[in-house]
Amino acid sequence: MVTMAQRIEQLRGERGLSRPALSVALGFPRMAVEKFETGRQTPTQDQQEKLAAFFGVSVFYLRGENNDRTRMDDWMDGAFLDPAPAPRPAAPKRAAKSDSPVPAGEGGSMLDALLGGKKFQESLRGAVLEVLRSQEGQELLSKAVRRELAKGK
Repeated sequence: MVTMAQRIEQLRGERGLSRPALSVALGFPRMAVEKFETGRQTPTQDQQEKLAAFFGVSVFYLRGENNDRTRMDDWMDGAFLDPAPAPRPAAPKRAAKSDSPVPAGEGGSMLDALLGGKKFQESLRGAVLEVLRSQEGQELLSKAVRRELAKGK
């Protein structure tokens, strides 16, 4: 999982700023960004919001809680409808099939990890089979088979 310190360092690097330069740009004490990136100090909520706004990312992304850079106010303003969105770094490619979920911080979200998990897939398969074995499920299957057979004639 990506930490807030790692995210701040990554975002600062993308902008080509030094730690003191970022501190000055945001109106923080000169050594604040260094403390944030080394984990000696955690930014206050206000500082987190300033950092997120400066980099144009969501606070959740800044904290390492997800991999979606989109800010909520961008959604509220309809920025997602912009025909020419700002380029984003490409997500790492995943293997075609995997029994294990994608670890957080490697291109997958928590939902991807849940849906890709073996236990979830087994539970879903069991639920589907249970429904198909029921009377209603059998009726649905027979209707679908009849419909397909009728198409073939």
